[in-house]
Amino acid sequence: MADRGTSLSGDCLKLTSYFGERHRTGRDFTGNALLDLYANREIAASVLLRGTQGFGLRQHLRTDRSLTLSEDLPVVAVAVDTRARIESVLEQTLEMAPGLVTLEHARLLDDDSLFGLPVSSQEEETKLTVYLGSRDQAYQIPAYEAICDLLYRRCIAGATALLGVDGTRRGRRQRARLFSREVEVPMMVIAVAPWDQTMGVIPGVSRLLRHPLLTLELVRVCKRDGLFLGVPDRSPGTGGHGMALCQKLTVYTSAGALHEGQPIHRTLARRLRSAERGLVTSETIPAIRTTAGGGRKGQP
Repeated sequence: MADRGTSLSGDCLKLTSYFGERHRTGRDFTGNALLDLYANREIAASVLLRGTQGFGLRQHLRTDRSLTLSEDLPVVAVAVDTRARIESVLEQTLEMAPGLVTLEHARLLDDDSLFGLPVSSQEEETKLTVYLGSRDQAYQIPAYEAICDLLYRRCIAGATALLGVDGTRRGRRQRARLFSREVEVPMMVIAVAPWDQTMGVIPGVSRLLRHPLLTLELVRVCKRDGLFLGVPDRSPGTGGHGMALCQKLTVYTSAGALHEGQPIHRTLARRLRSAERGLVTSETIPAIRTTAGGGRKGQP
């Protein structure tokens, strides 16, 4: 399949589906069926992430603690591309995915758009997501390590690397294979920082990659380093495509962080499940590396 080049700049949509890994669409697992769809349509970037704990519409808590092959762990499928391309797969995605499906606005950055970014308030917070492969190299080390190190040296508050099990990058399918260490699988590196800091690191991050592919989104930081900063404004109503407007809360923490002797991510999943019936889904995704700025490397 031909490389799609660098024609992906501008506004885009991020399509995210939440469901169980054992759910089927026809005779195929839904995760595989969705990634087949995204590969056939040459979606710029997609990744299938496997969670360790979560619950969905039926409020059934799924966890990897039982270590049984029958456990239906949560998975998240993320697809990012221009509005037209995402809209072309939206209807089929809604038909395939049994759980929650969300659309988010973002700005897609590649080789040609890295220096044409809009001017915004320095007080705004941003989420920078870098899409790459697990075998990408930068200065003879894994690219994701080089990116996390750069973000740490630039005092970005935190960065998390997520390893996928399947996905596409620039329209090419990448999936994990059993007993194979040589295969390349898609990855995401996510960093949250004020606008001016993010603008300062984007050129450096792009130089670490042969074909940079990044998205930029505006977010509201509610809590950092134990300090409560506020809650986002309500956004009721209906957005594009007739979908209800909702808010997504993401908590970045480490697997070793505890609350009352229990891992924070497990405590959060249980409390969200019992406290708020309106919550549609909750997933815990394992990170393979996290860094934090300000001299606190290794913390969330």
